[in-house]
Amino acid sequence: MPGYKTKQECIAIHGVDSLVIRSLLDRQQYADHCGEASAAGLSSATWPLFGMLWPSSLQLAAHMAARPLRRDERILEVGCGLALASLVCHRRGADVTASDCHPLALSFLMDNIMLNDLPPMVYRNGDWAADPEQRIHDRHPVVRGRFDVIMGSDVLYERDDQGHLPAFIQRHAMPNAEVLIVDPNRGNRTAFSRRMSEQGFTLRETSLHATAPDGLAYRGRLLHYVRATMQ
Repeated sequence: MPGYKTKQECIAIHGVDSLVIRSLLDRQQYADHCGEASAAGLSSATWPLFGMLWPSSLQLAAHMAARPLRRDERILEVGCGLALASLVCHRRGADVTASDCHPLALSFLMDNIMLNDLPPMVYRNGDWAADPEQRIHDRHPVVRGRFDVIMGSDVLYERDDQGHLPAFIQRHAMPNAEVLIVDPNRGNRTAFSRRMSEQGFTLRETSLHATAPDGLAYRGRLLHYVRATMQ
């Protein structure tokens, strides 16, 4: 592709068959010929992050591979990047929507769906900070409606003083929704959990210890939020 290089790998996910994933070659890739990334507030440093396979995404994919599916539940992945967990759910037959704000996320998702011989999957633009009423005419359809499960991996990587992500979750969570976040022990989870508590969510944490594909030890947490009606 003009401006950036990619690679294709067979990614092992505990509990299910491997997935063939096209990703960026490394974190040095960058291209924004049409200015879409700049308009979305993505710098050259943050632009490649969507296209990398992060250890936390493997942990979320493995969790969703083992999690029992419920009849008629709707699942939304926020900040999906390469949407590994969404692809796992999709292949299992779940009603899942992947969302991100990166202008190339949909293109990579379509390629990875084809590489794995999967049927089409729903993708929506999910800009947490955007005013939903002002995004009606966006080139990509935006997230609408409410979901039974909202999931994400390594989405607490920067401070969110305005509470954009919790507010986005509140707009799209069913009253009895559960929220699943895999976090590699970043420092922003405390503030996030406090805002989730204000919305009526109770947190249950599970420590995650694993060996990443690069051989390095993974340490993180599965943050499982439920409302009182689910307890």
